[in-house]
Amino acid sequence: MKNISIAGNIGKDAEVRRTQDGTAIVGWSVAVEDRGGKEKRTYWFDVSLWGKRGEALAPYLTKGGRVAVSGELTTREHDGKTYLGVRADNVTLLGGGEKRQDDVGQLNTGRTGQGAPAGGYDDMSDEIPFACEWR
Repeated sequence: MKNISIAGNIGKDAEVRRTQDGTAIVGWSVAVEDRGGKEKRTYWFDVSLWGKRGEALAPYLTKGGRVAVSGELTTREHDGKTYLGVRADNVTLLGGGEKRQDDVGQLNTGRTGQGAPAGGYDDMSDEIPFACEWR
């Protein structure tokens, strides 16, 4: 396994998808700047976080926010290009961005659907600290 840790800006709001058995997969992109020498270069990573942790975190993973991610480095090829990815184990919110109101209401209600699994997350408040680590 190839582990990697990155920190950067979220490029697009997180999107929740589901497998055939209903498991949530949350995906978003992260831009990481490399300022080595005179040239500035940006690397884009497609990040995925599986399960309930991803569902709970999705409303806070919004474009413009800063995030640190560690997990397994993945790559895929498409049309002759190599795309970098991270299958996240740990995600730390570093600030910026705004939570999506459409999903946040579902976190505390216990309703099923995109925002929370059956049973909900009643122990979570509507606000999240400036930096929060999800394991």
